[in-house]
Amino acid sequence: MTNSDYLFKAVIKKVSEKVNEVLIEKFEEAANIAKDAPDIIKKEFDILKESIIEEAARMEYEMNSKPRNKKSKTYQDPKINKALEEIIEIQARIERLDKKMNNFI
Repeated sequence: MTNSDYLFKAVIKKVSEKVNEVLIEKFEEAANIAKDAPDIIKKEFDILKESIIEEAARMEYEMNSKPRNKKSKTYQDPKINKALEEIIEIQARIERLDKKMNNFI
């Protein structure tokens, strides 16, 4: 055998060893992740459930704290009534924008 034959065989051997080493390492990582996956999924589901409950409570509070109709709060000063109407309109616009942003995300 020539020197280039030995060199070629050495390259093949070392590359094979390295590939096997990396594959074994990655299989071990995958096994560890698979072992932890149910806990990770449960944790993420619990976080999602909590955020849904918080959002529902926020929405309920928001609905209960708003006046039922625009005329429920009236003042003698027409400027205050106009300002209140504008505030209600701005709140409605913000809610629509918030819904669009949530649908976009």
